[in-house]
Amino acid sequence: MTVSRRALLGTALALPFVRVAAAQDAAPAPILFVHGNGDHAALWMTTLWRFETNGWPRDRMMAVSLPDPVARADDAVAQANRSSSAEQTERVAAAAAELRRRTGAGRVALVGNSRGGYPIRDLVSRPEGAAGVSHVVTCGTPNHGVYDWEWNAGSEFNGRAPFLRRLNGGASEVVEGPRFLTIRSDNDLYAQADGRYVGRPGTPTGVTQEGPALRGATNLLIPGLDHRETAYSARAFREIFRHVAGREPGTLGVAPEERPVLSGLVTGVEGGAATNRPVAGATVEVHLLDADGARQGEAIHRATTGADGAWGSVTMPARGDLPVEIVLAVPGHPIAHFFRPAFPRSTEVLHLRPPAPLTEAERGAAGVVRMTRPRGYFSWPRDVVLLDGAEPTERREGVASIASVSRGLPAGRLGGTVRGVFNEDGIVGRVPPVAENRVGVLELTW
Repeated sequence: MTVSRRALLGTALALPFVRVAAAQDAAPAPILFVHGNGDHAALWMTTLWRFETNGWPRDRMMAVSLPDPVARADDAVAQANRSSSAEQTERVAAAAAELRRRTGAGRVALVGNSRGGYPIRDLVSRPEGAAGVSHVVTCGTPNHGVYDWEWNAGSEFNGRAPFLRRLNGGASEVVEGPRFLTIRSDNDLYAQADGRYVGRPGTPTGVTQEGPALRGATNLLIPGLDHRETAYSARAFREIFRHVAGREPGTLGVAPEERPVLSGLVTGVEGGAATNRPVAGATVEVHLLDADGARQGEAIHRATTGADGAWGSVTMPARGDLPVEIVLAVPGHPIAHFFRPAFPRSTEVLHLRPPAPLTEAERGAAGVVRMTRPRGYFSWPRDVVLLDGAEPTERREGVASIASVSRGLPAGRLGGTVRGVFNEDGIVGRVPPVAENRVGVLELTW
């Protein structure tokens, strides 16, 4: 319910190295982090913390939230609240230019997860783009497509569609100048030979676990990681850091700050697609919790978002050891009670989205609690996943492919404590009433 044991252990063992790293690197390379399909900048929060702990200045990093993060069904056909490959490239190019301007650096490093690797590769495929980039890291990016077949012929994710054919058409799939690293895994649902994970079980996809690799790059296979862990795990951080910094990080952990300051945006869902466009009129409350998920007094922060979607800024009253409950109410959506472990460090990317609508099965319960893992998936039998003392019904053997599990609870549990377990990590919350269109969300950090 506080900082995970893994994070604290890494910090305790390696803080002396952090001071050395900070002294060695007077002006380390600026880094732009690009999220994947449907995601936002908040997923890079722990990566930013790890870089900061290893001496990287906060103002030399930027995690971008692209306005319409979901790809079009057909890259060439306009679709409301979805983006084309060209639009994503333009936005990443603008963010890289802004980071260069802000830091005065001539070149920046670009790091992308999943779809986020596409605009990076597209940008550096142009001579003027490559000239401003020092390093490229693609993490779980389906560089040869999620599939290579006759269906979905215009999809950005189809290896035989124009976008990827152009990027992969040369003798080398990288360009001169930037240093390229790809990180991939054997447990990535978007690099599988069978179409099970893209809606066509039993149909060959035409791609394999080699799909994220690039001819001419340094290609690294890390067994066991899931699609998101290829970017957001401590193991992936080590490789990203080594590639950009040219040395080992002093620690894989996160050093706590005395009084973390939290801020971010509320974004929404339009036409069934997640967007990173700001939502006005949303209300946000932040409560401190005890070890059983009970509130400690009144809310320490209340805000209603304006046109920019910003929900304000809150300074935590103690050093990274107090769990929080964030209540988000967005008109037209269930009210979410996000239960989060303690925040060890400050962040400006604590972005919030309304939860998915309650399902018919969930509406049949008095209370519903979901456990989510934004920076990874649950994988069986790799992981221990327990919600309220039992394995979730959503359990799937094999390749990691789900990031959220849920449990309906009877009326006698309303307002009571519910616990979630993910391997060594634990998280607690309370059970809100479905009758008030409320859902509890136990959101894991690591």
